[in-house]
Amino acid sequence: MTALPWTLRALRPALSDQSTSPSELADLALSRSNQNPGRNTYLWQDPAWTRAEAARAASMPRGKGGPFGDGRSPLWGLPISVKDCFDLAGTPTTCGTHLYRDLNGIVARDSWLVEQLRALGAVIIGKSHLHPLAYGITGENPEYGDCLQPGKPDSLTGGSSSGAVASLLEGSAVAAIGTDTGGSVRVPAALGGLAGYRSTLGRGDWRGGTHLSETFDTMGWLFRDIEDAPLLAAPFAPTKTAPIEKFSRFAIVPDSFLHDCDPQIIDSYHAMIRELEALGLSSHSIDTDWWADSIDIFAPIQASEAARLHAGRYHQFQTAIRERLEWGASLTASDIAALRKRHVEFRDRMDELFAAHELLLMPSAPVLKISPGDGETQKNTRTRLLRYTTPCSLACVPAVAIPCAQGGMQLAAARDRDESLLALAGQIGARRKAAGSAKSRRL
Repeated sequence: MTALPWTLRALRPALSDQSTSPSELADLALSRSNQNPGRNTYLWQDPAWTRAEAARAASMPRGKGGPFGDGRSPLWGLPISVKDCFDLAGTPTTCGTHLYRDLNGIVARDSWLVEQLRALGAVIIGKSHLHPLAYGITGENPEYGDCLQPGKPDSLTGGSSSGAVASLLEGSAVAAIGTDTGGSVRVPAALGGLAGYRSTLGRGDWRGGTHLSETFDTMGWLFRDIEDAPLLAAPFAPTKTAPIEKFSRFAIVPDSFLHDCDPQIIDSYHAMIRELEALGLSSHSIDTDWWADSIDIFAPIQASEAARLHAGRYHQFQTAIRERLEWGASLTASDIAALRKRHVEFRDRMDELFAAHELLLMPSAPVLKISPGDGETQKNTRTRLLRYTTPCSLACVPAVAIPCAQGGMQLAAARDRDESLLALAGQIGARRKAAGSAKSRRL
């Protein structure tokens, strides 16, 4: 059992045929927890509670059918980490700060998202580290410690879904719940060599979840194997979804847009283009000059909404976040109205792009790593990263983060085409696996 890869497609059949059990996987996950350099993958964990959850999952009745033949969900019995901005009954919700840990106290009720996970039989291993307030893209946290990649003390995980990355890399979770407002799934996935899924804006219910910016907050996953993507549409898929359709074309950004990318990222981007073309999709270069003001639209709307949510408490946060909150609070109603008009216009143009090209491929991040000290304290780092993520955030569209030989790519589709996009991601993973098997046979 321990030799199996920690992916859904490897472990779920083992659970179904009873060659392993939810309790065995939970014990292994707990033994691997907090193995990153700061020992801070999780901000809350209770082994006894998790073991009871594993026993509860094991007691769920077996049925017939479904993707693994036992009538249970793809998540049944699997260790899952949950970003600590979602309530879990009997625990504090810190949002990455001591302030909210103390203010929120012990919550009485599960968030909607946690309810879904537990109903599906997922086994929650703990509540994971995040950038304070989820308002950052590096994983630096002055109160709980910076989140560093397991085995790599010179590399930040990225954020804000920082503990999600660490939980996967250390092997304490098979999949990890994250959120993505301006790139908080896509960037950490790329930096950690992981897969990710950012859902269409509006999927899922945020009851019991703490927002950063309602206009842009989305739920999502981080996970290891892109082939697992189709199995992760739940738990926040709507009851009725669009039929899965095949894509035939995708848009690519010009080399001029990639001027600030590490050379290895550019190499991976061109390789990803070839992968999609090998699947029968045609590529078409697009003009991206009109994206130049995407951060200028996104950042102030985000700051204004965050400022409203955290009003009266700005002085209790680190300087970089405090300054953004103060800036957001200084924006007038007319400022925001003008920005929202620009947002609608930008989103409409992105809708036209997806109508013409179906998909958009671009790097998730222009860098291979972020070192401690090079993150939020360096404003150019934040701006450099957001230039790659804000166009899709403004469009409110779903995206998958695809790990590459070096770095990672984001592939986005029109709103509510999540299932079709996840199906394509699964095909990419299956093709890679087949190619790897063929290469092994030749060797």
